[in-house]
Amino acid sequence: MNQTGERGPLVLLAFDAGDAGLIEQWADEGYLPTIKGLLERGVQSRLTGSEFVSENGIWVSLLSGLSRAQHGYYYWRPLKPGTYELELSDQRVDDAVPFWGHLGDSRMRVAAIDVPEAHCTTGVPGVQVANWSPHNARFAGYSVPSSLFADLRRQFGSPLGVEELVGGTVDDDERIYTGLLKQIEQKAVICRHLLSRDHYDLVVIGFHEAHIAGHQFWKYSDRASAPVPNGGRLKHATRDVYQAIDHMFGRVLDQLGQDSTAIVVSNMGIQEDYPNLELTRAFCRQLGYHQMQQPAGSEPAAPRLIRRMIPQSWQRAISDRLPDGFHGRMLTREWFGGTDWPATTLFPIPSYFLGLLRVNLRGREPQGVVEPGAEYRKLLDRVEDDLKQLIDPKSGQPAVRYIARTVDLYRTEPHRSLPDIFFDWVPASYPKRRIEHPRAVFEQKDLFFNRDTRHDLRGFFAAAGPGISGRGRLPNLSVLDVAPTCLRLMGQPIPEAMQGAVPSQMLG
Repeated sequence: MNQTGERGPLVLLAFDAGDAGLIEQWADEGYLPTIKGLLERGVQSRLTGSEFVSENGIWVSLLSGLSRAQHGYYYWRPLKPGTYELELSDQRVDDAVPFWGHLGDSRMRVAAIDVPEAHCTTGVPGVQVANWSPHNARFAGYSVPSSLFADLRRQFGSPLGVEELVGGTVDDDERIYTGLLKQIEQKAVICRHLLSRDHYDLVVIGFHEAHIAGHQFWKYSDRASAPVPNGGRLKHATRDVYQAIDHMFGRVLDQLGQDSTAIVVSNMGIQEDYPNLELTRAFCRQLGYHQMQQPAGSEPAAPRLIRRMIPQSWQRAISDRLPDGFHGRMLTREWFGGTDWPATTLFPIPSYFLGLLRVNLRGREPQGVVEPGAEYRKLLDRVEDDLKQLIDPKSGQPAVRYIARTVDLYRTEPHRSLPDIFFDWVPASYPKRRIEHPRAVFEQKDLFFNRDTRHDLRGFFAAAGPGISGRGRLPNLSVLDVAPTCLRLMGQPIPEAMQGAVPSQMLG
């Protein structure tokens, strides 16, 4: 029983990039018995809503209950507000603490271990471990108490740090596959150790391995348009990783007892597609939105050739040792060097897959030229019309599948931090080399980062236990509903700033 004397702990599994369709399929087929048990005795749903305009920041919104309009986080390489500079984000969003940050006065104890897009929160009793084995770490791992991270390293070994490798060989993929399974087991041992030392009212555990597996092993799976033949055990590598996570979660629930209330939540899935980075840049420049004083912004041929000759693993090692400020300056120079800002009305924020467009707005940008109000709305109309006219000549179909205006999506004035337009290219099983517009043709050559997958922006939710009275499949939930629902399950007040609602059909 917890400190309220009503029920056991709330246990939340943050299944990073756990594909909703695969979770449901493999649970139904018996490969994920822990999750299958939750589905049989509890509720399940898909997570949707306005937060799904970008893969980055979904966890921030989900865990805090705050929308992007409130916290402003949308990408790991955002535009620095009030400048034309790009910066690397460390995912610290001070205004969007995870929901357990509101438990300080309740004396409830929290164990938060390797939660995606989450820093440690001060003033909360218990233990917190941030970035033990993340996907694409944006900050160094640490803990609360501060000595805990080093203690875990001494007792269980250093974090294994398994990451995806674009363009790797079969041998590389075998090594990553083995490493992911070892990494899951290491975290399982750490979790069970920490949970055995104390009583906790809330346990939140993040697993990033499905994220890495989804990208790395797509090419071997039946979902790929042209699966790699003779992939051996790698054909089912992603399923094996999901199974290992499910098994670990089951062990944790067994340890905590049958009076626990369990939630599994995922932020997004995986689908086939290739980067569209250069197409977005060409759209802005060739249609006259992003004006240049002189040819600039392209990477010189010699450095580009040298970079292509250096193995990706070496590049990662070198990159990790360079200060974030250096990365930001180089990216700013590549994308915005030579820009004629007084003649520019709209410019892209570089993103590999999604389109992120920012208006050069007077009063917000340093050299803004577009007036707020009618002129701003007229420009958005024009941009949206141009995007709707883009055609992929290979398919003969529209190249853009959705366009979202931030002011309409979040019912706000032009936002200080967010792009003014989010748009999404239609996913394809081939790299898009050419996109056509009535006034221009946009071409894209091979990118150095030419991964064959991106994220399917839909989430998964399942819950069961003493706190859950509902059964079966619920209507789609907003990602913003998760945080207030967790607080309600713990008998705690819900902060007014949280935007979501507690589903009545789940809790009765």
